[in-house]
Amino acid sequence: MTTFVDRVELHVAAGNGGHGCASVHREKFKPLGGPDGGNGGRGGDVILTVDQSVTTLLDYHHSPHRKATNGKPGEGGNRSGKDGSDLVLPVPDGTVVLDKRGNVLADLVGEGTTYIAAQGGRGGLGNAALASARRKAPGFALLGEPGQAGDVVLELKTVADVALVGYPSAGKSSLISVLSAAKPKIADYPFTTLVPNLGVVTAGSTVYTIADVPGLIPGASQGKGLGLEFLRHVERCSVLVHVLDTATLESERDPVSDLDVIEAELAAYGGLEGRPRLVVLNKVDIPDGQDLADIIRPELEQRGYQIFEVSAVSRTGLKELSFALAGIVAEARAARPKEEATRIVIRPKAVDDAGFTVTAEEEGLYRVRGEKPERWVRQTDFNNDEAVGYLADRLNRLGVEEALVKAGARAGDGVAIGSEDDAVVFDWEPTMAAGAEMLGRRGEDHRLEAPRPAAQRRRDRDAERDDADREYDEFRPF
Repeated sequence: MTTFVDRVELHVAAGNGGHGCASVHREKFKPLGGPDGGNGGRGGDVILTVDQSVTTLLDYHHSPHRKATNGKPGEGGNRSGKDGSDLVLPVPDGTVVLDKRGNVLADLVGEGTTYIAAQGGRGGLGNAALASARRKAPGFALLGEPGQAGDVVLELKTVADVALVGYPSAGKSSLISVLSAAKPKIADYPFTTLVPNLGVVTAGSTVYTIADVPGLIPGASQGKGLGLEFLRHVERCSVLVHVLDTATLESERDPVSDLDVIEAELAAYGGLEGRPRLVVLNKVDIPDGQDLADIIRPELEQRGYQIFEVSAVSRTGLKELSFALAGIVAEARAARPKEEATRIVIRPKAVDDAGFTVTAEEEGLYRVRGEKPERWVRQTDFNNDEAVGYLADRLNRLGVEEALVKAGARAGDGVAIGSEDDAVVFDWEPTMAAGAEMLGRRGEDHRLEAPRPAAQRRRDRDAERDDADREYDEFRPF
């Protein structure tokens, strides 16, 4: 059963905002109590946060669909809906968040680092919040916005100071087991190590982490063997250690050619050219291994490598190796720029920034794009005439109608607000001046030519009742 997963595709969906409430206060002897509809609650966010106790992405491999809770709708009596709960997803230290195209969205390093993968929708305003001097009793409320939804890719890059690289069965896991308290699986067959192993080493006053990268063989950078899956774990390491097997049982292999092959794979992967490198000649406790180490050592030193002859069985050379690594790690840490506190950068919008654009796409069609117009469209209940009229007023105050005139739009042209996938298209009639003084009954807007059938039936019923009352007044006895 898989116990280590370092790459998953996560489907996240934030919570939707709750709808606002359209309500009128009703109390005995107070027939006109005024609007008292509450606002809808905010939808919950989906938040990724670094947790040191989490070491794998296995949970998201089995359950890749995650959704936050929705906000509750508002209620009468000025009662606002409850906000949706944020969904906090713990991820390992060193997790990189990417989109489907491979673009890096966030690099989560350090305990408590967070990233909002999907933002919850805003709650809609109730009619109490929409009341104004001109619109004293709105017969509508705003809808809650849908929460963001999408796919993100999580990749785990091990946060370690030292990376051990080499052929399978070169002794990397054995070195980690004797240098640290880690207890990886060790056997005498290739690909024993199927996941990166981490260990903590203490050398004097320096404490550092060491990891091995399993499965590097020729062609690993192109996906052969296990190397491509785990080469990303080398990227964050300060120093690379080549572990060469001087007692290999394969006659067609030798330590120098193994080193050349691994270096070629690291170069093909890219981004590791400037990392310090050490060479460890392992298994020198075996007579043949010591003889081969003596033969190849001059050639490796001539190439500029620092050489260490070690044995995980007899513990030969381990102390010198651990202190040498500690020195390189300490130098790398000292050379890193000091982390500064996150600065809050405020970028005010330009004075002439209208917040939207109007473009002519084809004959008779104009598209309006902008954060405010698109959000207002999502919050509008198009089954309510008064809500549609309120949207028209907002767009007019924003300057959309003026921009349409400048773009050459004429009465009857199509206007699309939003992207091509979810745009709202309507025929433009440049007749909207103010609006609130043109309203009739609550929930109606006389600027729309075709009233709702329910509103028309209500008007007809009221007219019949008025006629009956007049007839009664004319013929009632005194």
